[in-house]
Amino acid sequence: MGQFPLNLSRFIIQNQAAHPGATGEFSSLLTQIGLVGKLIAQDLRRAGLINILGTTGATNVQGETVKKLDEIANDTFLKVFQRSGLVSALASEEMERPVILPENWPHGKYMLLFDPLDGSSNTDCNMPLGAIFSVLRYEKADRLPTEDVMIRKGVEQVAAGYLLYGSSTMLVYTAGSGVHGFTLEPGIGEYLLSHEQIKIPARGKVYAANEGNYHKWTPGMKKYFDYVKGSDKATGRPYSARYSGCLVADVHRILLGGGIYLYPGEVDKPEGKLRLLYEANPLALVVERAGGKASTGTTRILDVEAKTLHQRVPLIIGSPADVESAEAHLQGRA
Repeated sequence: MGQFPLNLSRFIIQNQAAHPGATGEFSSLLTQIGLVGKLIAQDLRRAGLINILGTTGATNVQGETVKKLDEIANDTFLKVFQRSGLVSALASEEMERPVILPENWPHGKYMLLFDPLDGSSNTDCNMPLGAIFSVLRYEKADRLPTEDVMIRKGVEQVAAGYLLYGSSTMLVYTAGSGVHGFTLEPGIGEYLLSHEQIKIPARGKVYAANEGNYHKWTPGMKKYFDYVKGSDKATGRPYSARYSGCLVADVHRILLGGGIYLYPGEVDKPEGKLRLLYEANPLALVVERAGGKASTGTTRILDVEAKTLHQRVPLIIGSPADVESAEAHLQGRA
């Protein structure tokens, strides 16, 4: 009889034992993120039955229409962490300003930034969805955290990861010792270790991008897309297009099988669309820890200087050889 897989709690405890100074707060934080995933997954399974599809009629700080499930997912993160004692501040793509939690300070040593429901345009058609999270440390006992201390480079993250809601619910994270994936077993309500020490292939055979924006891209970016669709057996081209409209789902596919995801800047919008702190930084940390690369096209994502809470950035992420090839085309070196 095969060995029963580790659940999330046991895996965290075993990894915590490798750090003698660990006090357990970080392990509890990851467990709470798992709880958020369970709660949101439950709502998603019933979404078409309980009138939570569609929009709220409001727009968020990004100027985007808010889906009902966006609001529900954001509230779920807030409710789970507000009285957890684990974080002193929360910031979300859906909120203009962070939520400071004096009731958790100074004991809450962390700050959590998150995109509560990635790919929310998929909510009404039963397509994949996700959530993305980034964890920063905050240990100042003399004053509450403020917005400016949450605006940091990606290299300062202590952990990051995502939840994926698809044919199964998954939690994937990195906290300094590789990238690990857990699949929710709904029958027992536990996340079980399904992907230990994920390693991204050096090169892939798929690309993910919204090609409806092709006419908006720079000549270098257009040249790269023409390149991946060209025929050449020696380099495995043409690549296959795989784009779901959910960043988490597309990056997850590439993390496991190799390839490249691109949401580049445009001629009239060079800053791109995706958010640095809520999307690019956490996914870059995950992919880099798995052996991949993440770039703006000219700069490593984790080295980008963060200036505002809702800063946008171009994102090219995936297998190292594929990202390097895209950079070369974008920079006129190919």
